[in-house]
Amino acid sequence: MRADRLISILLLLQIHRRLTSHELAERLEVSERTIHRDMEALGIAGIPVVSERGAGGGWTLMEGYRTNLTGLSEAETRALFLTRPARLLADLGLEKASEAGLIKLQASLPLPHQRDAEFARRRIHVDVTGWNNAKEAVPMLPSLFEAVWHERRLKFTYQRGDDSTVERLADPLGLVAKGSAWYLVACVDGEIRSYRVSRIKEAALTDQPCLRPESFDLAAHWEQSSVEFREKLPRYEVVVRARQEIVWRLRYAGRFMRIAQVDAPDADGWALVSLVFQMEDEACECLVGLGTNVEILEPPELREKVVSLAESVIAFYARKGPVLTE
Repeated sequence: MRADRLISILLLLQIHRRLTSHELAERLEVSERTIHRDMEALGIAGIPVVSERGAGGGWTLMEGYRTNLTGLSEAETRALFLTRPARLLADLGLEKASEAGLIKLQASLPLPHQRDAEFARRRIHVDVTGWNNAKEAVPMLPSLFEAVWHERRLKFTYQRGDDSTVERLADPLGLVAKGSAWYLVACVDGEIRSYRVSRIKEAALTDQPCLRPESFDLAAHWEQSSVEFREKLPRYEVVVRARQEIVWRLRYAGRFMRIAQVDAPDADGWALVSLVFQMEDEACECLVGLGTNVEILEPPELREKVVSLAESVIAFYARKGPVLTE
């Protein structure tokens, strides 16, 4: 494992030119003390690693030094040939380029690794779309990708959730694919925001360079903003008794519902289930659809609302009478 880590340090320094002990420790999931020992080992092995102190300092390789040590392990080969969500690459216009690049990469591998790559390709397929997710139209995605890639400021028209439109001048920081949806992460008026790409109606690059925060990390920002978004969502908690045989259906019963807890079924085959919805109306509509397979225990006002809704449905069809057929 240490040999793999030393190779990783060497390649990271070639790519990034300068990294601090803290940055290397975070990337490789070790302590800074371990990084210092690894740097000493690289120096003893004749690798010209240099430590620069002070602000803006860190570890570097001596100017002009490079290594061709890029051999891939069996696991690394598998990983490279599996991380290819074709639909997302097609959205970006990179599907053919990805296929061509992987063919070249596979041809350059030693014969045993070529077999590993083909073995992985034939046996594992990654599909990032959900069963119920309709494909969104993202005609502006190529323009956004160009702005992100060339670090150019972007003007775009955005349709909000209430159907109103706004004009934005933004510094594009990155694109994120969440399931089957694309999001643009951009800085607008000094604030980093996320925009659903399917709602961007027009987009044009400007001649102005993008102003990117020096320490900005797209993956870390998205993870943090996702946590904050989930925490801000409204919570409507419900406790029900559900027949054991339909508990699995609860996982798919509501789009914005999740199961918080499922207890063991009792002697009659009923399980106590804690559910979390966003809104009372969503809970009502979802649980009415499950009929007598669930019994609402809490909150009592939801139980009353479901009874009222069920009675109104019965009354509606009673007024309509039977459907007459020829």
